[in-house]
Amino acid sequence: MADFLSNEGVKKVVPRDVTPVELRGYVAALHDAGYARTSIARKLASLRSFYKFAIRQGMAETNPAQPLRNPRGQRKLPHFLTSDEIETLLRAPDTQDEMGLRDRAMLEVMYSAGLRVSEIVGMNDRDIDYEEGVVRVRGKGRKERFGAIGKFADQALKDYFQVRTRADHGTSKELPTFTNKFGKRLTTRSVARMLEKYINQCGLDTRTTPHTLRHSFATHLLDRGADIRSVQEMLGHKSLGTTQIYTHVSTSSIKQAYLKAHPRAKSK
Repeated sequence: MADFLSNEGVKKVVPRDVTPVELRGYVAALHDAGYARTSIARKLASLRSFYKFAIRQGMAETNPAQPLRNPRGQRKLPHFLTSDEIETLLRAPDTQDEMGLRDRAMLEVMYSAGLRVSEIVGMNDRDIDYEEGVVRVRGKGRKERFGAIGKFADQALKDYFQVRTRADHGTSKELPTFTNKFGKRLTTRSVARMLEKYINQCGLDTRTTPHTLRHSFATHLLDRGADIRSVQEMLGHKSLGTTQIYTHVSTSSIKQAYLKAHPRAKSK
């Protein structure tokens, strides 16, 4: 900052003499120099801390960095799988044994209903309503919503239930839907390891995580014309702004298809 002020003609940089206007010029210069938003935010945080110290030491009366807002973080587009990649992943489990049937059912339900990994491991048998084709989901903050179960997820669940091993044969209404080989409820880490195995087996992008299925769910719905408000409800997002990031992904897909197929899309 001192170098910037010196270049601006300030002969002697005294902490108490620096103004918010000069600091805004400093931030603008950082933007022009190509600094990342996170780097600029760190520099502003350092200035605020310095001036808190300066005020305590009597070197300044006010904190000129306090009124300056941090640059808004740039949201990264979520990684998602294409429809063909999802199809490959869902067919990966070997359905000749219980664990394979369980894995197929989990993957189908996660993609069908757009569930978080914590929501899939928290599912209980009583949450599933086969007649309505929905599952009761307990999301963040214990908020409940309903997720749709498509015909493939429905069949995968029924196939799994026919062979599932139980640790608890009592009458509890909280019986977990998905269990390990000992009949106990799965952990989120177990699901992540399971998915990693199939990702490697299928040769899919190694960035894929359980949350990728949720991203893919939302992206595919919007790509096919689903209403964004409906997708917001299905995802359980409190704010529409959180859901809107998927519209950027969809728009990007549309643009790529246009550039690839339209005869006048590219300049000569």
